[in-house]
Amino acid sequence: MAGKTGNQKIIEQFLADGMDFMFGNPGTVEQGFLDALAEYPDMKYILTLQETIAVMAGDGYARATQKPTLVQLHSSPGIGNAVGAVYQAKRGHAPLVVIGSDAGVQYMNMDAQMANDLVAMMAPVTKYATMATSSKSLLRTLRRAVKIATTAPMGPVYVCLPMDVLDEINDEPVFPSCIPSTRVVPSKELISQSAEMLLAAEKPMIFIGDGVAYSGAIEELTKVAEILGAEVYGVEFGDLVMDNTHPLYQGTTGHMFGSYSKPITSKGDVNLVVGTYMLPEVFPDLGEIYAPDAKVIHYDLNAYEIAKNHRVDLGVVCDPKVSLAELLQAIESLITPEQRAVANERIEQIGNTKKQKLASEKELDDKQKGNAPLHMAQFTSVLAEKLNQDETIIFDEALTNSPALSRYIPPRLAGQYFFTRGGSLGVGFPGAIGAKLAHPEKTVIGFSGDGGSMYTIQALWSAVRHQTGAKFVVCNNGSYKLLQLNIDQYWQEREIPKHDHPLPFDLSYPAIRFDLLAQSMGVDAVRVEKEEDILPAIERMLADDKPFLIDLVLEGDHRSDWVKVNCSH
Repeated sequence: MAGKTGNQKIIEQFLADGMDFMFGNPGTVEQGFLDALAEYPDMKYILTLQETIAVMAGDGYARATQKPTLVQLHSSPGIGNAVGAVYQAKRGHAPLVVIGSDAGVQYMNMDAQMANDLVAMMAPVTKYATMATSSKSLLRTLRRAVKIATTAPMGPVYVCLPMDVLDEINDEPVFPSCIPSTRVVPSKELISQSAEMLLAAEKPMIFIGDGVAYSGAIEELTKVAEILGAEVYGVEFGDLVMDNTHPLYQGTTGHMFGSYSKPITSKGDVNLVVGTYMLPEVFPDLGEIYAPDAKVIHYDLNAYEIAKNHRVDLGVVCDPKVSLAELLQAIESLITPEQRAVANERIEQIGNTKKQKLASEKELDDKQKGNAPLHMAQFTSVLAEKLNQDETIIFDEALTNSPALSRYIPPRLAGQYFFTRGGSLGVGFPGAIGAKLAHPEKTVIGFSGDGGSMYTIQALWSAVRHQTGAKFVVCNNGSYKLLQLNIDQYWQEREIPKHDHPLPFDLSYPAIRFDLLAQSMGVDAVRVEKEEDILPAIERMLADDKPFLIDLVLEGDHRSDWVKVNCSH
């Protein structure tokens, strides 16, 4: 045949858009373009053993690069496997370009094996989902999808690529997709109005999310917080949004219960929300979350999120970085010496309170030294001493053990600390692999729980196959600890007496040997059960740039004998 087929041209299009990694799990209907990969050595295929891992590794790469990232899935069963992971990418605004093939347009009315409405399956969990139905519009459809995925607010897109469309000769030109600039700023009147409202505050509060990280606005946000003396809370984010060691950064509003966040959101008399929405909780407060007379200002590139659930007095669709820079200038031109002095007093008071809280937490950690079973702080305090933290990337899916992790390895630098989001378990290990592929020169460590890691434990195989030296730590407490804590809250709210946790929350029987699982897939590993084992394990993990896993056995609420008796049906 003269000319190139769609199988070849789509690879050329992806390379033109800077996508030179394809994270995937192959199937029969993708065989044409996967066969064509041999002609394009610049396109590196990262083979995963399950579609969830392909999406989550791609998500880690996308977060680490903030560039469009290619994920290849099989048809109906493969997409079904991946839906939860794609949902997580949607909640975190990851610019994934997900492609999946179909047997062909000619077979769509046959209701044959693996037939389904693939676009309908993916539409609820993507920013945009479509199908290419003609070789005359194949590449333009892909370019439209790339543009949508990478235009703020970013998010995953899905394009179904029927096999017969890809097999046809394709005459479309290949050229890079256009990514429109969204560096838009509010009018001077709105900037001035925002500055005046914030300067009138006696208790200013700032709530920030991934929009700050993705626009590169951390420096501008920090300066605005400092000039106001405002407490800052993270809301709905997966990337670093502010140096966690800064005196004004107070942590997160939480993601589960409105009863936890409302005392935070109702503190201020003027609230500035930037690059997020209020509030991303499983059980949110259904009433008013702000103080009755408080003012609310919301800057975001995502118009949908402004005033979505709660009142906003001044909402502006704008880029956080350039808009906060303009806001800072306006505040500096209006602030009086007296207001500046009051702001500085607030910073000192807030910083002292935070310092005392951290000291108290570390004092409690010190009391755990020498204990067995181990506590997370016994491990992370040693790890922190051995790491060059400026050259380390952390992918944190430690969940209930995250506080002890970030206490000793606090998120400080943009692009070097990533968090789980969206509620889908298993991202810690494949996410670390994706981040390591993006930054092979750095030490990358993925943390996951014993329950979460079992969702994607096959990711270890991919790390070895592709010689990707990510490190992995299993926080092994023999349970779904987060579920145990959540049901404790459930009982408390309903005045139900505390009793044994449900059997399905207990993972202690049969005991999972993560070190042996890792070794079976070619990953060197060690099991750590005693404090004296911690330092040798860490030194061994950091000795080279090869995959390594630590099975860290921690204190947990579990009863293996009880489970064994009651679950042996």
